[in-house]
Amino acid sequence: MSQQASENVFQEWQNNQALAEQMIPLVGRLYRQNNVVATMFGRSLINQSVIRIIKDHRFVRKIEGTELSVEDTFPIVEAMNALNLGPAHVDVGKLAVTFKKQGGGDLDAFLRSELKDIIEGYQPGASKGEPQDVVLYGFGRIGRLLARVLVEKAGGGNLLRLRAIVVRGRGDVAKDLEKRASLLRRDSVHGPFEGTISVDAEARTLTVNGNVVQVIYADSPSEIDYTTYGINNAVIVDNTGIWRDEAGLGQHLECKGAAKALLTAPGKGDIKNIVYGVNHTTIDESDRIVSAASCTTNAIVPVLKVLNDEYGVANGHVETVHAYTNDQNLIDNYHKGDRRGRSAALNMVLTETGAAKAAAKALPELEGKLTGNAIRVPTPNVSMAILNLTLDKPTDAASLNDYLRRMSIDSSYQKQIDFVDSAEVVSSDFVGNRHAGIVDAKATIANDNHAVVYVWYDNEFGYSCQVIRILQQMSNVQFLKLPHHG
Repeated sequence: MSQQASENVFQEWQNNQALAEQMIPLVGRLYRQNNVVATMFGRSLINQSVIRIIKDHRFVRKIEGTELSVEDTFPIVEAMNALNLGPAHVDVGKLAVTFKKQGGGDLDAFLRSELKDIIEGYQPGASKGEPQDVVLYGFGRIGRLLARVLVEKAGGGNLLRLRAIVVRGRGDVAKDLEKRASLLRRDSVHGPFEGTISVDAEARTLTVNGNVVQVIYADSPSEIDYTTYGINNAVIVDNTGIWRDEAGLGQHLECKGAAKALLTAPGKGDIKNIVYGVNHTTIDESDRIVSAASCTTNAIVPVLKVLNDEYGVANGHVETVHAYTNDQNLIDNYHKGDRRGRSAALNMVLTETGAAKAAAKALPELEGKLTGNAIRVPTPNVSMAILNLTLDKPTDAASLNDYLRRMSIDSSYQKQIDFVDSAEVVSSDFVGNRHAGIVDAKATIANDNHAVVYVWYDNEFGYSCQVIRILQQMSNVQFLKLPHHG
Protein backbone atom coordinates (compact mmCIF):
# COMPACT_ATOMS: atom_id res chain seq x y z
CA MET A 1 0.00 0.00 0.00
CA SER A 2 1.34 3.41 -0.94
CA GLN A 3 1.93 6.11 1.64
CA GLN A 4 -0.97 8.13 0.23
CA ALA A 5 -3.30 5.14 0.47
CA SER A 6 -2.21 4.57 4.07
CA GLU A 7 -2.89 8.21 4.86
CA ASN A 8 -6.35 7.91 3.33
CA VAL A 9 -7.16 4.85 5.45
CA PHE A 10 -5.97 6.62 8.60
CA GLN A 11 -7.95 9.74 7.73
CA GLU A 12 -11.08 7.65 7.22
CA TRP A 13 -10.51 6.09 10.66
CA GLN A 14 -10.15 9.51 12.26
CA ASN A 15 -13.31 10.72 10.56
CA ASN A 16 -15.23 7.75 11.92
CA GLN A 17 -13.81 8.37 15.38
CA ALA A 18 -14.90 12.00 15.27
CA LEU A 19 -18.43 11.07 14.19
CA ALA A 20 -18.67 8.34 16.83
CA GLU A 21 -17.65 10.90 19.47
CA GLN A 22 -20.46 13.17 18.29
CA MET A 23 -22.90 10.26 18.18
CA ILE A 24 -22.47 9.30 21.85
CA PRO A 25 -24.34 12.26 23.39
CA LEU A 26 -27.04 12.04 20.70
CA VAL A 27 -27.65 8.36 21.53
CA GLY A 28 -27.68 9.25 25.23
CA ARG A 29 -30.16 12.07 24.71
CA LEU A 30 -32.56 9.80 22.81
CA TYR A 31 -32.33 7.31 25.65
CA ARG A 32 -32.77 9.69 28.58
CA GLN A 33 -35.29 12.08 27.04
CA ASN A 34 -37.35 9.88 24.75
CA ASN A 35 -36.65 6.38 26.09
CA VAL A 36 -35.43 5.37 22.63
CA VAL A 37 -32.84 2.59 22.70
CA ALA A 38 -30.60 2.89 19.64
CA THR A 39 -29.06 -0.39 18.48
CA MET A 40 -26.78 -1.70 15.75
CA PHE A 41 -28.25 -4.96 14.49
CA GLY A 42 -29.38 -5.80 18.01
CA ARG A 43 -26.29 -4.44 19.81
CA SER A 44 -27.05 -1.50 22.07
CA LEU A 45 -25.19 1.75 21.33
CA ILE A 46 -25.99 3.24 24.73
CA ASN A 47 -23.04 4.05 27.00
CA GLN A 48 -20.58 2.56 24.51
CA SER A 49 -17.08 3.79 23.77
CA VAL A 50 -15.98 5.25 20.45
CA ILE A 51 -14.06 2.10 19.58
CA ARG A 52 -16.98 -0.15 20.51
CA ILE A 53 -19.32 1.85 18.26
CA ILE A 54 -16.91 1.49 15.34
CA LYS A 55 -16.57 -2.25 16.01
CA ASP A 56 -20.34 -2.64 16.07
CA HIS A 57 -20.47 -1.02 12.63
CA ARG A 58 -17.85 -3.48 11.37
CA PHE A 59 -19.99 -6.32 12.75
CA VAL A 60 -22.57 -5.56 10.05
CA ARG A 61 -20.12 -6.96 7.48
CA LYS A 62 -20.85 -10.44 8.85
CA ILE A 63 -24.55 -9.96 8.15
CA GLU A 64 -24.80 -7.81 5.07
CA GLY A 65 -21.44 -8.63 3.46
CA THR A 66 -20.41 -4.98 3.52
CA GLU A 67 -19.11 -2.82 6.32
CA LEU A 68 -21.34 -0.06 7.57
CA SER A 69 -19.64 3.25 8.31
CA VAL A 70 -20.41 5.69 11.11
CA GLU A 71 -20.81 8.17 8.25
CA ASP A 72 -23.88 6.16 7.25
CA THR A 73 -25.52 6.08 10.69
CA PHE A 74 -24.59 9.44 12.21
CA PRO A 75 -27.02 11.44 10.01
CA ILE A 76 -29.78 9.02 11.02
CA VAL A 77 -29.12 9.41 14.76
CA GLU A 78 -28.84 13.17 14.32
CA ALA A 79 -32.14 13.34 12.44
CA MET A 80 -33.87 11.14 15.03
CA ASN A 81 -32.96 13.69 17.70
CA ALA A 82 -34.85 16.32 15.74
CA LEU A 83 -38.01 14.21 15.74
CA ASN A 84 -40.43 13.98 18.66
CA LEU A 85 -40.10 10.23 19.16
CA GLY A 86 -41.89 7.99 21.62
CA PRO A 87 -40.37 5.02 23.49
CA ALA A 88 -39.04 2.23 21.28
CA HIS A 89 -36.00 0.14 20.38
CA VAL A 90 -34.74 1.49 17.06
CA ASP A 91 -32.11 -0.36 15.04
CA VAL A 92 -30.21 2.44 13.33
CA GLY A 93 -28.02 -0.14 11.59
CA LYS A 94 -30.96 -1.66 9.79
CA LEU A 95 -32.29 1.79 8.96
CA ALA A 96 -28.92 2.79 7.47
CA VAL A 97 -28.67 -0.37 5.36
CA THR A 98 -32.20 0.07 4.00
CA PHE A 99 -31.58 3.75 3.25
CA LYS A 100 -28.35 2.89 1.36
CA LYS A 101 -30.02 0.09 -0.60
CA GLN A 102 -32.76 2.40 -1.81
CA GLY A 103 -30.12 4.87 -2.98
CA GLY A 104 -30.45 7.54 -0.30
CA GLY A 105 -32.69 10.53 -0.91
CA ASP A 106 -34.78 12.50 1.55
CA LEU A 107 -33.65 11.22 4.96
CA ASP A 108 -36.33 13.05 6.92
CA ALA A 109 -39.09 11.58 4.77
CA PHE A 110 -37.49 8.14 5.05
CA LEU A 111 -37.39 8.29 8.86
CA ARG A 112 -40.89 9.66 9.12
CA SER A 113 -42.07 6.66 7.13
CA GLU A 114 -40.00 4.05 8.99
CA LEU A 115 -40.67 5.50 12.46
CA LYS A 116 -44.23 6.65 11.89
CA ASP A 117 -45.48 4.56 14.83
CA ILE A 118 -43.55 6.72 17.31
CA ILE A 119 -43.44 10.12 15.58
CA GLU A 120 -44.86 12.78 17.90
CA GLY A 121 -45.10 10.03 20.51
CA TYR A 122 -43.22 11.90 23.21
CA GLN A 123 -44.50 14.91 25.08
CA PRO A 124 -42.04 16.63 27.47
CA GLY A 125 -43.17 16.22 31.05
CA ALA A 126 -45.81 13.63 30.18
CA SER A 127 -46.01 10.43 32.16
CA LYS A 128 -44.41 7.38 30.57
CA GLY A 129 -46.36 4.94 32.74
CA GLU A 130 -46.30 3.78 36.32
CA PRO A 131 -42.87 2.70 37.61
CA GLN A 132 -42.61 -0.87 38.88
CA ASP A 133 -40.93 -1.35 42.24
CA VAL A 134 -38.37 -4.15 42.28
CA VAL A 135 -36.78 -5.77 45.33
CA LEU A 136 -33.76 -8.08 45.14
CA TYR A 137 -34.03 -10.74 47.82
CA GLY A 138 -30.41 -11.84 48.08
CA PHE A 139 -27.37 -10.00 46.81
CA GLY A 140 -24.98 -12.62 45.51
CA ARG A 141 -23.57 -13.10 42.00
CA ILE A 142 -26.90 -12.81 40.17
CA GLY A 143 -28.35 -10.23 42.55
CA ARG A 144 -25.48 -7.80 42.04
CA LEU A 145 -25.54 -8.21 38.26
CA LEU A 146 -29.29 -7.63 38.24
CA ALA A 147 -28.65 -4.46 40.24
CA ARG A 148 -26.13 -3.29 37.64
CA VAL A 149 -28.54 -3.85 34.77
CA LEU A 150 -31.53 -2.32 36.56
CA VAL A 151 -29.56 0.81 37.42
CA GLU A 152 -28.19 1.02 33.88
CA LYS A 153 -31.68 0.83 32.38
CA ALA A 154 -33.16 3.33 34.82
CA GLY A 155 -31.46 6.14 32.89
CA GLY A 156 -33.90 5.71 30.04
CA GLY A 157 -37.05 5.65 32.13
CA ASN A 158 -37.27 1.86 31.86
CA LEU A 159 -39.99 1.90 34.55
CA LEU A 160 -38.29 -0.86 36.55
CA ARG A 161 -37.07 0.79 39.75
CA LEU A 162 -34.70 -1.02 42.07
CA ARG A 163 -36.07 0.05 45.45
CA ALA A 164 -34.42 -2.36 47.89
CA ILE A 165 -32.19 -5.34 48.47
CA VAL A 166 -32.73 -7.83 51.28
CA VAL A 167 -29.77 -9.46 53.03
CA ARG A 168 -29.19 -11.25 56.30
CA GLY A 169 -28.03 -9.24 59.29
CA ARG A 170 -24.27 -9.05 59.78
CA GLY A 171 -23.91 -7.12 63.02
CA ASP A 172 -22.05 -3.91 62.21
CA VAL A 173 -24.39 -2.23 59.72
CA ALA A 174 -21.96 0.46 58.58
CA LYS A 175 -19.25 -2.10 57.85
CA ASP A 176 -21.73 -4.44 56.17
CA LEU A 177 -23.01 -1.68 53.88
CA GLU A 178 -19.45 -0.78 52.87
CA LYS A 179 -18.82 -4.43 52.04
CA ARG A 180 -21.99 -4.65 49.96
CA ALA A 181 -21.08 -1.46 48.13
CA SER A 182 -17.57 -2.72 47.47
CA LEU A 183 -18.84 -5.99 46.01
CA LEU A 184 -21.17 -4.04 43.72
CA ARG A 185 -18.42 -1.59 42.80
CA ARG A 186 -15.73 -4.17 41.93
CA ASP A 187 -16.15 -7.53 40.26
CA SER A 188 -13.28 -9.89 39.45
CA VAL A 189 -15.11 -11.29 36.43
CA HIS A 190 -17.21 -8.43 35.08
CA GLY A 191 -14.96 -5.53 35.96
CA PRO A 192 -15.71 -2.26 37.75
CA PHE A 193 -19.18 -0.79 38.02
CA GLU A 194 -19.74 2.07 35.59
CA GLY A 195 -20.82 4.85 37.88
CA THR A 196 -20.87 6.02 41.48
CA ILE A 197 -21.97 4.32 44.69
CA SER A 198 -22.35 6.04 48.05
CA VAL A 199 -23.33 4.66 51.44
CA ASP A 200 -25.63 6.14 54.07
CA ALA A 201 -25.22 3.94 57.15
CA GLU A 202 -27.83 5.84 59.18
CA ALA A 203 -30.52 5.49 56.52
CA ARG A 204 -29.22 2.04 55.52
CA THR A 205 -29.18 2.92 51.84
CA LEU A 206 -26.91 2.67 48.85
CA THR A 207 -27.18 5.44 46.27
CA VAL A 208 -26.21 3.96 42.93
CA ASN A 209 -26.00 6.40 40.01
CA GLY A 210 -28.62 8.51 41.72
CA ASN A 211 -30.90 5.56 42.55
CA VAL A 212 -31.53 5.33 46.29
CA VAL A 213 -31.69 1.64 47.22
CA GLN A 214 -32.85 0.60 50.67
CA VAL A 215 -30.89 -2.22 52.31
CA ILE A 216 -33.23 -4.35 54.44
CA TYR A 217 -31.79 -6.76 56.97
CA ALA A 218 -33.95 -9.84 57.54
CA ASP A 219 -33.54 -13.57 58.09
CA SER A 220 -36.90 -14.44 56.53
CA PRO A 221 -39.62 -12.76 54.46
CA SER A 222 -41.97 -12.81 57.44
CA GLU A 223 -39.91 -10.06 59.08
CA ILE A 224 -40.47 -7.53 56.29
CA ASP A 225 -43.10 -4.88 55.68
CA TYR A 226 -42.06 -3.19 52.44
CA THR A 227 -44.65 -0.45 52.76
CA THR A 228 -42.68 1.07 55.66
CA TYR A 229 -40.04 1.94 53.03
CA GLY A 230 -42.58 3.36 50.59
CA ILE A 231 -42.45 0.21 48.45
CA ASN A 232 -45.74 -1.01 46.99
CA ASN A 233 -46.88 -3.75 44.61
CA ALA A 234 -43.26 -4.82 44.22
CA VAL A 235 -41.88 -7.76 42.31
CA ILE A 236 -39.60 -9.67 44.68
CA VAL A 237 -36.71 -11.27 42.78
CA ASP A 238 -35.50 -14.21 44.87
CA ASN A 239 -31.82 -14.84 44.15
CA THR A 240 -31.18 -17.10 47.12
CA GLY A 241 -32.41 -20.40 45.69
CA ILE A 242 -33.51 -21.41 49.20
CA TRP A 243 -37.15 -21.79 48.16
CA ARG A 244 -38.16 -23.20 44.79
CA ASP A 245 -41.74 -24.27 45.30
CA GLU A 246 -44.98 -22.36 45.64
CA ALA A 247 -45.15 -22.78 49.41
CA GLY A 248 -41.67 -21.41 50.00
CA LEU A 249 -41.83 -18.55 47.51
CA GLY A 250 -45.34 -17.75 48.66
CA GLN A 251 -43.78 -16.32 51.83
CA HIS A 252 -42.75 -13.28 49.78
CA LEU A 253 -46.34 -12.62 48.77
CA GLU A 254 -47.46 -12.48 52.39
CA CYS A 255 -45.30 -9.39 52.93
CA LYS A 256 -47.06 -6.02 52.80
CA GLY A 257 -46.02 -4.19 49.65
CA ALA A 258 -45.17 -7.34 47.67
CA ALA A 259 -47.26 -8.33 44.66
CA LYS A 260 -45.30 -10.95 42.74
CA ALA A 261 -42.20 -13.13 43.05
CA LEU A 262 -39.64 -14.11 40.43
CA LEU A 263 -37.24 -16.97 41.13
CA THR A 264 -33.78 -16.95 39.51
CA ALA A 265 -33.55 -20.74 39.51
CA PRO A 266 -35.66 -23.62 38.17
CA GLY A 267 -39.04 -23.74 39.88
CA LYS A 268 -40.70 -26.87 41.18
CA GLY A 269 -44.26 -28.10 40.95
CA ASP A 270 -46.67 -26.05 38.86
CA ILE A 271 -44.53 -22.90 38.83
CA LYS A 272 -44.04 -21.69 35.25
CA ASN A 273 -40.42 -21.95 34.12
CA ILE A 274 -39.96 -19.13 31.64
CA VAL A 275 -37.30 -18.74 28.97
CA TYR A 276 -37.79 -15.25 27.64
CA GLY A 277 -38.16 -15.23 23.87
CA VAL A 278 -39.70 -18.70 23.78
CA ASN A 279 -42.59 -18.98 26.24
CA HIS A 280 -42.73 -15.58 27.97
CA THR A 281 -46.14 -14.85 26.48
CA THR A 282 -47.59 -17.60 28.70
CA ILE A 283 -47.13 -15.29 31.71
CA ASP A 284 -50.62 -14.21 32.76
CA GLU A 285 -51.57 -11.26 34.89
CA SER A 286 -52.77 -13.78 37.47
CA ASP A 287 -49.34 -15.45 37.74
CA ARG A 288 -47.92 -14.28 41.04
CA ILE A 289 -44.92 -16.64 41.16
CA VAL A 290 -42.73 -17.24 38.10
CA SER A 291 -39.37 -18.94 37.57
CA ALA A 292 -36.65 -17.72 35.19
CA ALA A 293 -35.43 -21.34 34.87
CA SER A 294 -31.64 -21.91 34.83
CA CYS A 295 -28.85 -20.26 32.90
CA THR A 296 -28.29 -23.45 30.90
CA THR A 297 -31.98 -23.84 30.09
CA ASN A 298 -32.04 -20.24 28.86
CA ALA A 299 -28.98 -20.90 26.70
CA ILE A 300 -30.21 -24.03 24.97
CA VAL A 301 -33.97 -23.60 24.63
CA PRO A 302 -33.97 -20.75 22.05
CA VAL A 303 -31.50 -22.67 19.84
CA LEU A 304 -33.46 -25.91 20.29
CA LYS A 305 -36.66 -24.04 19.45
CA VAL A 306 -35.44 -22.69 16.11
CA LEU A 307 -33.79 -26.01 15.20
CA ASN A 308 -36.97 -27.90 16.01
CA ASP A 309 -39.05 -25.43 13.99
CA GLU A 310 -36.88 -25.82 10.89
CA TYR A 311 -35.55 -29.38 11.05
CA GLY A 312 -37.42 -31.19 13.79
CA VAL A 313 -35.56 -32.71 16.74
CA ALA A 314 -36.06 -36.47 16.97
CA ASN A 315 -33.84 -36.91 20.04
CA GLY A 316 -30.58 -35.67 21.48
CA HIS A 317 -28.14 -35.25 24.34
CA VAL A 318 -27.09 -31.99 25.98
CA GLU A 319 -23.63 -31.91 27.54
CA THR A 320 -22.90 -28.79 29.57
CA VAL A 321 -19.33 -27.66 30.18
CA HIS A 322 -20.07 -25.27 33.02
CA ALA A 323 -17.97 -22.78 34.97
CA TYR A 324 -17.73 -23.62 38.66
CA THR A 325 -20.21 -21.93 40.96
CA ASN A 326 -20.33 -20.74 44.54
CA ASP A 327 -22.01 -23.91 45.78
CA GLN A 328 -18.82 -25.91 45.08
CA ASN A 329 -15.85 -26.10 47.43
CA LEU A 330 -12.69 -24.10 46.81
CA ILE A 331 -10.67 -26.98 48.31
CA ASP A 332 -11.71 -30.55 49.11
CA ASN A 333 -14.31 -30.59 51.86
CA TYR A 334 -17.66 -32.10 52.74
CA HIS A 335 -20.51 -31.43 50.29
CA LYS A 336 -23.91 -33.07 50.28
CA GLY A 337 -23.80 -33.34 46.48
CA ASP A 338 -21.95 -36.10 44.65
CA ARG A 339 -18.42 -35.06 43.60
CA ARG A 340 -19.03 -31.37 44.34
CA GLY A 341 -17.01 -31.59 47.51
CA ARG A 342 -13.80 -31.79 45.50
CA SER A 343 -11.85 -28.63 44.73
CA ALA A 344 -13.61 -26.61 42.02
CA ALA A 345 -10.40 -24.80 41.10
CA LEU A 346 -8.40 -28.00 40.54
CA ASN A 347 -10.83 -30.47 39.00
CA MET A 348 -13.26 -31.14 36.22
CA VAL A 349 -16.30 -32.37 38.13
CA LEU A 350 -18.89 -34.56 36.48
CA THR A 351 -22.34 -33.75 37.80
CA GLU A 352 -26.00 -33.74 36.90
CA THR A 353 -27.99 -31.03 35.15
CA GLY A 354 -31.71 -30.70 34.97
CA ALA A 355 -31.49 -28.49 31.88
CA ALA A 356 -32.48 -31.23 29.43
CA LYS A 357 -35.66 -32.04 31.36
CA ALA A 358 -36.29 -28.39 32.09
CA ALA A 359 -36.14 -27.60 28.38
CA ALA A 360 -39.31 -29.61 27.91
CA LYS A 361 -41.14 -27.30 30.33
CA ALA A 362 -40.54 -24.43 27.94
CA LEU A 363 -40.76 -26.62 24.82
CA PRO A 364 -43.34 -29.36 25.49
CA GLU A 365 -42.73 -30.79 22.01
CA LEU A 366 -39.31 -31.97 23.23
CA GLU A 367 -40.74 -33.92 26.17
CA GLY A 368 -38.77 -37.18 26.59
CA LYS A 369 -36.46 -36.45 23.66
CA LEU A 370 -33.39 -35.10 25.49
CA THR A 371 -30.88 -36.39 28.02
CA GLY A 372 -28.22 -34.32 29.76
CA ASN A 373 -25.12 -34.22 31.93
CA ALA A 374 -22.74 -31.50 33.06
CA ILE A 375 -19.04 -31.10 33.68
CA ARG A 376 -17.98 -28.31 36.04
CA VAL A 377 -14.59 -26.92 34.96
CA PRO A 378 -12.05 -24.59 36.63
CA THR A 379 -13.17 -21.31 35.09
CA PRO A 380 -15.20 -18.68 37.00
CA ASN A 381 -17.68 -17.72 34.29
CA VAL A 382 -18.91 -18.50 30.76
CA SER A 383 -20.07 -22.00 29.96
CA MET A 384 -20.83 -24.09 26.90
CA ALA A 385 -23.68 -26.39 25.95
CA ILE A 386 -23.05 -29.06 23.34
CA LEU A 387 -26.25 -30.09 21.56
CA ASN A 388 -25.82 -33.55 20.01
CA LEU A 389 -29.00 -33.98 18.00
CA THR A 390 -30.75 -36.34 15.63
CA LEU A 391 -32.90 -34.27 13.28
CA ASP A 392 -36.00 -35.23 11.31
CA LYS A 393 -34.66 -33.51 8.18
CA PRO A 394 -31.13 -33.81 6.73
CA THR A 395 -28.81 -30.82 6.52
CA ASP A 396 -25.15 -29.84 6.34
CA ALA A 397 -22.97 -27.53 8.43
CA ALA A 398 -23.08 -24.60 5.98
CA SER A 399 -26.87 -24.66 5.68
CA LEU A 400 -27.35 -25.11 9.39
CA ASN A 401 -25.01 -22.24 10.23
CA ASP A 402 -26.63 -19.95 7.68
CA TYR A 403 -30.03 -20.65 9.22
CA LEU A 404 -28.79 -20.02 12.76
CA ARG A 405 -27.04 -16.83 11.63
CA ARG A 406 -30.29 -15.53 10.15
CA MET A 407 -32.17 -16.45 13.32
CA SER A 408 -29.66 -14.44 15.36
CA ILE A 409 -30.19 -11.34 13.22
CA ASP A 410 -33.66 -11.20 11.76
CA SER A 411 -35.90 -13.29 14.00
CA SER A 412 -37.78 -12.67 17.23
CA TYR A 413 -34.93 -14.50 19.00
CA GLN A 414 -32.42 -11.73 18.24
CA LYS A 415 -31.87 -11.01 21.94
CA GLN A 416 -31.58 -14.68 22.84
CA ILE A 417 -29.37 -16.12 20.08
CA ASP A 418 -26.01 -14.64 19.15
CA PHE A 419 -23.71 -16.01 16.45
CA VAL A 420 -19.92 -16.05 16.11
CA ASP A 421 -17.86 -17.33 13.18
CA SER A 422 -14.26 -17.22 14.33
CA ALA A 423 -11.70 -19.94 14.88
CA GLU A 424 -9.98 -17.92 17.62
CA VAL A 425 -12.71 -17.23 20.20
CA VAL A 426 -12.48 -18.69 23.71
CA SER A 427 -14.70 -18.53 26.78
CA SER A 428 -13.42 -15.21 28.16
CA ASP A 429 -14.44 -13.49 24.92
CA PHE A 430 -18.07 -13.89 25.96
CA VAL A 431 -17.91 -12.35 29.43
CA GLY A 432 -20.63 -9.70 29.51
CA ASN A 433 -22.49 -11.01 26.47
CA ARG A 434 -26.18 -10.16 26.91
CA HIS A 435 -27.58 -12.99 24.83
CA ALA A 436 -28.90 -16.19 26.34
CA GLY A 437 -26.53 -18.20 24.12
CA ILE A 438 -23.97 -17.75 21.35
CA VAL A 439 -23.71 -20.28 18.51
CA ASP A 440 -20.08 -21.11 17.61
CA ALA A 441 -20.29 -21.63 13.85
CA LYS A 442 -16.76 -22.99 13.43
CA ALA A 443 -17.58 -25.89 15.74
CA THR A 444 -20.85 -26.92 14.06
CA ILE A 445 -20.96 -30.49 12.75
CA ALA A 446 -23.81 -31.61 10.53
CA ASN A 447 -24.10 -34.66 8.31
CA ASP A 448 -27.39 -35.98 7.04
CA ASN A 449 -29.73 -36.18 10.05
CA HIS A 450 -27.04 -35.76 12.70
CA ALA A 451 -25.96 -32.36 14.03
CA VAL A 452 -23.73 -31.12 16.84
CA VAL A 453 -24.15 -27.45 17.78
CA TYR A 454 -21.90 -25.68 20.30
CA VAL A 455 -23.49 -22.86 22.29
CA TRP A 456 -21.47 -20.53 24.54
CA TYR A 457 -23.21 -18.55 27.28
CA ASP A 458 -22.31 -16.12 30.02
CA ASN A 459 -24.02 -18.07 32.77
CA GLU A 460 -24.04 -14.96 34.97
CA PHE A 461 -24.58 -11.84 32.88
CA GLY A 462 -26.43 -13.32 29.91
CA TYR A 463 -28.78 -15.07 32.31
CA SER A 464 -29.29 -11.86 34.31
CA CYS A 465 -30.36 -10.08 31.12
CA GLN A 466 -32.94 -12.80 30.52
CA VAL A 467 -34.23 -12.30 34.08
CA ILE A 468 -34.61 -8.56 33.41
CA ARG A 469 -36.62 -9.33 30.26
CA ILE A 470 -38.98 -11.51 32.30
CA LEU A 471 -39.29 -8.70 34.86
CA GLN A 472 -40.32 -6.39 32.05
CA GLN A 473 -42.91 -8.90 30.83
CA MET A 474 -44.33 -9.35 34.34
CA SER A 475 -44.50 -5.58 34.74
CA ASN A 476 -45.99 -4.84 31.30
CA VAL A 477 -42.87 -2.89 30.36
CA GLN A 478 -42.64 -3.55 26.65
CA PHE A 479 -41.15 -1.60 23.78
CA LEU A 480 -41.97 -1.37 20.10
CA LYS A 481 -39.07 -2.59 17.93
CA LEU A 482 -38.37 -0.64 14.75
CA PRO A 483 -37.96 -0.87 11.82
CA HIS A 484 -40.61 -3.54 11.31
CA HIS A 485 -38.81 -5.08 8.34
CA GLY A 486 -35.50 -6.97 8.39
